[in-house]
Order: sequence, then structure tokens, then C-alpha cells
Amino acid sequence: MTMHNPPHPGEFIREVYLEPHSMTGRHLALKLGVSPSTLNRVLQGRSGISPEMALRLSKALGRSPESWLAMQDNYELWHARQSVNLASVEKVEFHTA
Repeated sequence: MTMHNPPHPGEFIREVYLEPHSMTGRHLALKLGVSPSTLNRVLQGRSGISPEMALRLSKALGRSPESWLAMQDNYELWHARQSVNLASVEKVEFHTA
């Protein structure tokens, strides 16, 4: 089942981890071992979650790395579905011999 307009992982991090715990992005970046500007791009939705970032988030915040990457994939796939025109794409039929 597809989600309706899933949140960007950065939005999720802000709403679930940072805001409720009054934590700054700078503090989380320090814990993640990344620059504040790198994390800020994720938090603002300008960068996605890479496999490396997924590993860091998993260790620092919990959740599996796979769940962080799945969240990114769901976000990107939903947005692609809104803009990609598949009208000219045809199904390929494979015949077995």
C-alpha cells in the first residue's frame, strides 16, 4: 500500500527527534559525525538519505538503516509518480522457448 505524500526523512527527523527533545541540528550533526551543513540539507529536504547517512542515523537515533533508506525511497517514488508520464511506455512480453 502506498502512502499519500510521505514525509521527507529530514522532516521526520525534525518532527520526531529534534523538536520534541529541543535538540538542534548542530547537536545532532555532532553526534552523527557530519558537518552541520550536511545535516541541514537533509533536514530541509534538499538532500536525501544516503546509505552512509542511514548507517549513521541508525546508530545515533535507532531504527534500522533499511528503514531510513525505505523512507527516502517512498518519498522519492511518491514524487516521481506525481510527475512522470508513463503513457508512452509499453509492457514487454517475454516468450519462453
